[in-house]
Amino acid sequence: MEKRVFCELNGNRKVIGILRGYDVFMNIVLDDAVEEKQGGEKVAIGMVVSAAELGTPILYPLVIHPFALRATNQLLFAHLQVIRGNSVVMLEALERISDK
Repeated sequence: MEKRVFCELNGNRKVIGILRGYDVFMNIVLDDAVEEKQGGEKVAIGMVVSAAELGTPILYPLVIHPFALRATNQLLFAHLQVIRGNSVVMLEALERISDK
């Protein structure tokens, strides 16, 4: 956990991010996730959350997604990405994992 990982998904999609969580079904949570498109283009991925869905006032600033900002000032961009285990083909650690 807390290590940068490379994740290959079905459909030949490739995602790199920091592993924040997982479960027995191989569902994973990545932070600062970036999808590598064909041709080498890298696109930040995440979830767009409306302020109404949060249910509480926002007390700290979040990174604003540029497209969401154009649509309305009530949409925020969260860098966490949940990936379902049935779409994970391979998971590889990009940082050294200590055994201590």
